[in-house]
Amino acid sequence: MIIEYTLLAIGLSIMIFGMLGVLRFPDVFSRLHASTKCDTGGAMSILIATALLIDTPFMIKVKILILTFFIVMLNPMISHAIARGAHKAGVKPEVEVDMYARDNP
Repeated sequence: MIIEYTLLAIGLSIMIFGMLGVLRFPDVFSRLHASTKCDTGGAMSILIATALLIDTPFMIKVKILILTFFIVMLNPMISHAIARGAHKAGVKPEVEVDMYARDNP
Protein backbone atom coordinates (compact mmCIF):
# COMPACT_ATOMS: atom_id res chain seq x y z
CA MET A 1 0.00 0.00 0.00
CA ILE A 2 2.91 2.37 0.55
CA ILE A 3 3.95 2.18 -3.10
CA GLU A 4 0.44 3.00 -4.31
CA TYR A 5 0.08 5.96 -1.96
CA THR A 6 3.52 7.23 -2.92
CA LEU A 7 2.68 7.04 -6.62
CA LEU A 8 -0.65 8.78 -5.98
CA ALA A 9 1.12 11.56 -4.06
CA ILE A 10 3.70 11.97 -6.83
CA GLY A 11 0.98 12.07 -9.48
CA LEU A 12 -1.04 14.58 -7.48
CA SER A 13 1.93 16.87 -6.97
CA ILE A 14 2.83 16.73 -10.67
CA MET A 15 -0.79 17.55 -11.55
CA ILE A 16 -0.83 20.51 -9.14
CA PHE A 17 2.45 21.94 -10.45
CA GLY A 18 1.27 21.42 -14.04
CA MET A 19 -1.97 23.22 -13.26
CA LEU A 20 -0.06 26.12 -11.75
CA GLY A 21 2.11 26.23 -14.87
CA VAL A 22 -0.93 26.36 -17.13
CA LEU A 23 -2.36 29.22 -15.09
CA ARG A 24 0.87 31.21 -14.76
CA PHE A 25 2.71 30.80 -18.07
CA PRO A 26 2.10 33.58 -20.59
CA ASP A 27 1.80 31.90 -23.99
CA VAL A 28 0.55 28.79 -25.77
CA PHE A 29 3.92 27.10 -26.01
CA SER A 30 4.81 27.45 -22.33
CA ARG A 31 1.34 26.36 -21.26
CA LEU A 32 1.53 23.40 -23.60
CA HIS A 33 4.81 22.37 -22.01
CA ALA A 34 3.26 22.50 -18.53
CA SER A 35 0.14 20.61 -19.55
CA THR A 36 2.17 17.91 -21.30
CA LYS A 37 4.22 17.27 -18.18
CA CYS A 38 1.01 17.22 -16.18
CA ASP A 39 -0.67 14.71 -18.47
CA THR A 40 2.27 12.39 -18.95
CA GLY A 41 3.81 12.39 -15.48
CA GLY A 42 0.77 12.91 -13.32
CA ALA A 43 -1.67 10.69 -15.16
CA MET A 44 0.92 7.96 -15.59
CA SER A 45 1.72 7.89 -11.87
CA ILE A 46 -1.93 7.86 -10.87
CA LEU A 47 -2.84 5.14 -13.39
CA ILE A 48 0.06 2.91 -12.34
CA ALA A 49 -0.94 3.36 -8.68
CA THR A 50 -4.50 2.40 -9.60
CA ALA A 51 -3.28 -0.69 -11.45
CA LEU A 52 -1.21 -1.75 -8.44
CA LEU A 53 -4.13 -1.69 -6.03
CA ILE A 54 -4.82 -5.13 -4.60
CA ASP A 55 -8.60 -5.19 -5.06
CA THR A 56 -8.50 -4.33 -8.76
CA PRO A 57 -9.46 -7.25 -11.08
CA PHE A 58 -6.78 -8.48 -13.47
CA MET A 59 -8.47 -7.37 -16.69
CA ILE A 60 -8.97 -3.87 -15.29
CA LYS A 61 -5.24 -3.78 -14.45
CA VAL A 62 -4.38 -4.78 -18.00
CA LYS A 63 -6.67 -2.09 -19.44
CA ILE A 64 -5.17 0.56 -17.15
CA LEU A 65 -1.63 -0.41 -18.15
CA ILE A 66 -2.58 -0.31 -21.86
CA LEU A 67 -4.10 3.15 -21.31
CA THR A 68 -0.90 4.25 -19.55
CA PHE A 69 1.15 3.00 -22.49
CA PHE A 70 -1.00 4.94 -24.95
CA ILE A 71 -0.72 8.13 -22.87
CA VAL A 72 3.06 7.82 -22.75
CA MET A 73 3.31 7.19 -26.49
CA LEU A 74 0.67 9.60 -27.85
CA ASN A 75 0.82 12.62 -25.55
CA PRO A 76 4.20 13.95 -26.79
CA MET A 77 3.09 13.54 -30.41
CA ILE A 78 -0.20 15.30 -29.81
CA SER A 79 1.43 18.20 -27.98
CA HIS A 80 3.99 18.53 -30.77
CA ALA A 81 1.17 18.67 -33.33
CA ILE A 82 -0.62 21.38 -31.31
CA ALA A 83 2.58 23.43 -31.00
CA ARG A 84 3.29 23.05 -34.71
CA GLY A 85 -0.25 24.12 -35.56
CA ALA A 86 0.05 27.16 -33.32
CA HIS A 87 3.37 28.05 -34.92
CA LYS A 88 1.97 27.68 -38.44
CA ALA A 89 -1.03 29.83 -37.45
CA GLY A 90 1.37 32.63 -36.59
CA VAL A 91 1.29 32.51 -32.81
CA LYS A 92 4.48 34.10 -31.49
CA PRO A 93 6.03 33.10 -28.17
CA GLU A 94 5.78 35.83 -25.55
CA VAL A 95 8.77 34.68 -23.56
CA GLU A 96 12.37 35.54 -24.34
CA VAL A 97 13.81 32.39 -25.85
CA ASP A 98 17.52 33.20 -25.57
CA MET A 99 18.28 35.07 -22.37
CA TYR A 100 22.00 35.33 -23.15
CA ALA A 101 21.62 36.80 -26.65
CA ARG A 102 21.24 40.32 -25.25
CA ASP A 103 24.56 40.07 -23.35
CA ASN A 104 26.64 39.49 -26.49
CA PRO A 105 27.37 42.61 -28.60
